Amino acid sequence: MPDGPPAEAAGRLGVDRTTMVALVDGLEDHGLVERRRSPRDRRRNIVRLTDAGLVCLERAEAARRAAERRFLAPLDEQAAAALLRAPRMLVVEEPTAK
Repeated sequence: MPDGPPAEAAGRLGVDRTTMVALVDGLEDHGLVERRRSPRDRRRNIVRLTDAGLVCLERAEAARRAAERRFLAPLDEQAAAALLRAPRMLVVEEPTAK
């Protein structure tokens, strides 16, 4: 998982800056992330997963995969793949300038 500034993560998550600060504060309070000054721009913070945060992420990802397998179990492989692709197709990206 890449390190990065909170503003970049906020944009990817679709939340405003105030909400992102509260989210990072909560994660930091639980020891899952740490903030560090950017070596390139001291006005910016970089948020990094701690070892505990990485363990938590790995456990969450394993739980997600297990839930996905249970949810898709009644479907054949082709139908399951199509169902997993469908939401990705619905995500709207910013149109590129022509």
